[in-house]
Amino acid sequence: MKRSLFGRIWPNATAVILFAGFVFPVYWMFATAFKPTGDIISENPVWFPTNVTFSHFTKAVHADHFWTLVLNSVTVTVCSVLCSLVIALFAAFALARMRFRGRRGLIVTFMLAQMAPWEVMIIAIYMIVRDDDMLNSLVPLTVFYTMMVLPLTILTLRGYVAAVPKELEESAMVDGCTRMQAFRKVIFPLLAPGLMATSLFGFITAWNEFPLALILNKDIEKQTLPLWLSQFQTAFGDDWGATMAASSLFALPILILFIFLQRKAVSGLTDGAVKG
Repeated sequence: MKRSLFGRIWPNATAVILFAGFVFPVYWMFATAFKPTGDIISENPVWFPTNVTFSHFTKAVHADHFWTLVLNSVTVTVCSVLCSLVIALFAAFALARMRFRGRRGLIVTFMLAQMAPWEVMIIAIYMIVRDDDMLNSLVPLTVFYTMMVLPLTILTLRGYVAAVPKELEESAMVDGCTRMQAFRKVIFPLLAPGLMATSLFGFITAWNEFPLALILNKDIEKQTLPLWLSQFQTAFGDDWGATMAASSLFALPILILFIFLQRKAVSGLTDGAVKG
């Protein structure tokens, strides 16, 4: 009985400790953003803000180029996610349904590409973009962000396509559908969990990316929010309230998206990893 009780308690206790360790920094960031400056620099920590203020958020959103960089980040992130999903849908269908020479080698290549650190290729990427006279442009960022998330997107969606019985697709084609119509009407509606999981992964990757944007885009008007956040802290020095407000604004879209998609995202990644 004691052994069984211990077996039930220790996983839950471990989960609670890990949850607190991961969530507390996020809570402290948001809580600090709402505290008056006096509470932030107080020697006695204020765990729960009582005198709530929005002045730090006002300072953050009125910082130079904030809304321009918000638009840049949203544009680059959304475009890269949409491009990767469109390409991955057709690639996953080809890998799951068609048999051709080099298919297994192509799958292994995608796995290796997903494991490779993109940072080691920054110099080569910079030279390519420079030679094409495309520095300080959002187009290279969109292209390379798409390439960053494409391998995992293809591998995940391939598992979902392979899990759909071929008989459903063949029945649709017998009823008069073309292969493209069968894919659109039969397979595509069943890929929703995988699309949500890969969309969340792609959004987080593109939204948080820092080194590539730092190297390629020196013009402040063409930068993204991660660069703005690092420059914001430098510009405002020890104003931790404004810094935490800026960090909260940067993290808010990811938190909102994750809250809405968390269940589908987790099931999408696990199902796509084991099926097919």
